[in-house]
Amino acid sequence: MSSEILASAERKMARAVEAMERDFQGLRTGRASTALVERLVVEYYGTPTPLNQLAGISVPEAHQIVIQPWDRGVLGAIEKAIQKSDIGLMPNVDGSVVRLNIPPLTEERRRDIVKTVHKRMEEARVEIRNLRREANDAIKKEEHAGDLGTDAAHREVESLQKVTDRMIAEVDKVGAHKEHEVMEV
Repeated sequence: MSSEILASAERKMARAVEAMERDFQGLRTGRASTALVERLVVEYYGTPTPLNQLAGISVPEAHQIVIQPWDRGVLGAIEKAIQKSDIGLMPNVDGSVVRLNIPPLTEERRRDIVKTVHKRMEEARVEIRNLRREANDAIKKEEHAGDLGTDAAHREVESLQKVTDRMIAEVDKVGAHKEHEVMEV
């Protein structure tokens, strides 16, 4: 049973790291990325719909995103959704496509983004530690119930700590990579 607890905790910790990575994809760096706009919600005939389900999104140049809707009637809704969003870009509607030009980031804006990266990294670490605590509690319950010996419980707790340390190191590695990417001019 305790090996199931460890496996479950490891899966949940890995998902926490993956969620952090997905959040990082939405952060603006100096380069254009489709992840900036993929998750924007557009009001499509009264239904909130993710942008990536309404249009083809491409990056023809390092500082430009092109959104080509499959239905030209949704151009205005896409433009409104981009203007309402917090990405801070002005859309240029050009006939049948929407162009987003990504200006270079200022030093101050880069530092703000790095602060956001650090905040999200800390949230992921806290989530991982909470998962460790829950798994520790489950192992201790098994030990008190007599399903697990003292030595075995101690080994399980040590294994859990190793998994936790590995996942936190992964959070640090991914965060450092994103920080480097943001600060790159």
